[in-house]
Amino acid sequence: SQFTSRVDRCVDELRGAAAKALGIEDPIRVLPYRGYGTPEKLLVKGRVLKDEGIKLKEQKPSIVENVLNMYRRFATDEVADARLQIGFETVNREVISDREGFFQIELYPETEGYDWNLWCPVDIALLEPRSKGNSVLEKAEVLIVPDCAIFGVISDIDDTIVHTAATDLLKMIRIVYLGSAESRRPFEGVAEFYMALQRGHVNQCCNPIFYVSSSAWNMYDVFARFMELNGIPKGPIFLKDIEFSLESLLSFTHEAHKLEQIEPIFERFPDLPFLLIGDSGQKDPEIYSSLAEKYPGRISGILIRDVVPHNSWRTQELKAIADRVRAVDSQFCLFRETSEAMAFAARQGWIKITSGTRSI
Repeated sequence: SQFTSRVDRCVDELRGAAAKALGIEDPIRVLPYRGYGTPEKLLVKGRVLKDEGIKLKEQKPSIVENVLNMYRRFATDEVADARLQIGFETVNREVISDREGFFQIELYPETEGYDWNLWCPVDIALLEPRSKGNSVLEKAEVLIVPDCAIFGVISDIDDTIVHTAATDLLKMIRIVYLGSAESRRPFEGVAEFYMALQRGHVNQCCNPIFYVSSSAWNMYDVFARFMELNGIPKGPIFLKDIEFSLESLLSFTHEAHKLEQIEPIFERFPDLPFLLIGDSGQKDPEIYSSLAEKYPGRISGILIRDVVPHNSWRTQELKAIADRVRAVDSQFCLFRETSEAMAFAARQGWIKITSGTRSI
């Protein structure tokens, strides 16, 4: 409610004022998120936080260190109303962070003849407030979708590329909150499959990959590090701003969140078809099929990892969803092993790898 939000804001302000008066303020940190765009328009995102001292690249963190890191991630002190300058080449714009510390801005480059690469570096400078007298400078990465891209990929993360046991609450808590990027296990063959999707059938271009999850933004560093460690192609990662209030928890739905993240990507690249990859444990099939019906001709295929294969009721639901998807001329593949999805993608001409598969 508005009352609860005002109380939370007042508590944060009082805590910040007390820390400043006592001289025990943490330094300020700007966390850039990977953005995306075209040579005409770049979307830059990030967050301004007090630095909680999270060890991002601890090689073999202990359970205690994992728990402490997780606590630090979710006990963040957001920096509201921070003023930042976002710059690329000769273009500079200012942006103000919101009450949760998030900022987002679009840049319109003036760079005729610029040699664009797949990833474009953008400068971020914190102007106000100062961080204990030190300058805070960061570089954000923005994915530039090339004109030669054949399709884009939008993929879920949990139980799609990484084991999280989302259908088993206690096991999920142990994996997600007591583990680290190093301890998480990708499904076998995921890196090879996603690299093949990025290359495409022509094997000479980079198809963009976007990752959309209902996990909290506080987990961003874990996901980014996990993908780096396991050779999974990097791409923009879209997570959820989760407020731990009764109202927020009751109103949250996976469907609304994922649609809010996916539809702007469709709109930014109106001539690019997409492959959607998810799992059967939650609502990915329902979300993706609704998009296939809403955007006819835009979704070449939907690939769903079956994480509840022994649930006959869910199997019947998935068969009905598959029929709806095929009715709008999109392909549908239900797979258990990544090799099955790779073989299906090869038969459709999306990638060059071939092997056996199962579909419904």
